[in-house]
Amino acid sequence: MPDAVQAPALSATLREVNEAACWVSRVAFERGIPREYELRKHTYAELKTRGLGAQAAQHVIKKVRDAYTALKANIRAGNLGKPGSRRRVRAESKPVMFRPEAAQPFDDRCLSWQYDARTVSIWTTAGRLRGVRFACSPGTFKTLREHRKGECDLIQRDGKFYLIAVCDIPEALPNENPAGFIGVDLGVVNIATTSTGYRAAGRGLNRHRKRQLDLRKKLQAKGTKSAKRLLKKRNRREQRHAANVNHVISKTIVSTAERTGHGVALEDLGGIRDRVRLRKGQRAQLHSWSFHQLGQFIAYKAKRAGVPLVYVDPAYTSQQCSECGHIDRKNRVDQATFACRACGAVMHADDNASHNLARKGETVWTAGRESRVPAAPQVAQTEEATRQPAAPYLQARSFTAGSS
Repeated sequence: MPDAVQAPALSATLREVNEAACWVSRVAFERGIPREYELRKHTYAELKTRGLGAQAAQHVIKKVRDAYTALKANIRAGNLGKPGSRRRVRAESKPVMFRPEAAQPFDDRCLSWQYDARTVSIWTTAGRLRGVRFACSPGTFKTLREHRKGECDLIQRDGKFYLIAVCDIPEALPNENPAGFIGVDLGVVNIATTSTGYRAAGRGLNRHRKRQLDLRKKLQAKGTKSAKRLLKKRNRREQRHAANVNHVISKTIVSTAERTGHGVALEDLGGIRDRVRLRKGQRAQLHSWSFHQLGQFIAYKAKRAGVPLVYVDPAYTSQQCSECGHIDRKNRVDQATFACRACGAVMHADDNASHNLARKGETVWTAGRESRVPAAPQVAQTEEATRQPAAPYLQARSFTAGSS
């Protein structure tokens, strides 16, 4: 929460360090993206002449090198398409560029926290700024004060400044013997359905997304200054709403598992958007489905609470009967109804899938655990190993003596 004097200095600092990062990126691209130490030899002196401090210059170089490392990782993983594709060629044919308001890392030499005064002292290109106020929720402040560690990122978004602090929170002791697993079936109509009976309907979120999409279309078609101003004001509103919904759902699932001593079994849905073929009208709904974010929220909350988490193959979980195990495509009558052709069991389709996922989770957990068979004492093994080769040796000596 900088004042009228501090805000321009922070904004100018971000602009200058990101301009310097773009220059370093061009140098790295021209020289074949060298390693960080070699890149530092070509750029550090120039960054100092641009007015950057020693630590800020080092962070700019490291930020550029990390950006190219991430680019190479995405290329290797196939996230930018196959070799020769338009998107991949475009990414490989030009240097990485940084937005004027992109994040800039600060370590403890460049940024210090005064928790009692709720202020920070931060380096800028105009000098050290002291007494810059910050605000956060009481729970966040407690976590910040007790567990903050490492670097912080300064970003500017929609005219506001944010400090993203890294907090190293100790993990809870994992539950090595869960009483069972809660299967979580993910979907679009129902965002999450668990084997304990909890169902998070997606009707409200889908309605919100459709309303936001229609409003964006209407404002974009209008094209006036006031329409563009409203579009900018509503930027990322849908994204924030979806993230809040996922936080609520993930907290409910993990809290239930922690209270009952169960683990959580999640579907491994990686690559589903590449495998599924849909009509044009369904594509927007599929690509706005934030199942990966929900999975990430469940994963870190489970790790923090000590709840075991396993990923299972979702194949045939919607076609298999959770009562008798019979698999048939015709078991799935429609989106919401499951009726087994073998035993006649009728239930909600998502409930049936969640029970199958829970059973698969127990199987994966049992197969992946280390053996609990106690190892033989080390002393007994040593005595046995010493005794075994001695007998043949004595027999050989007696046989040789007898023959001579």
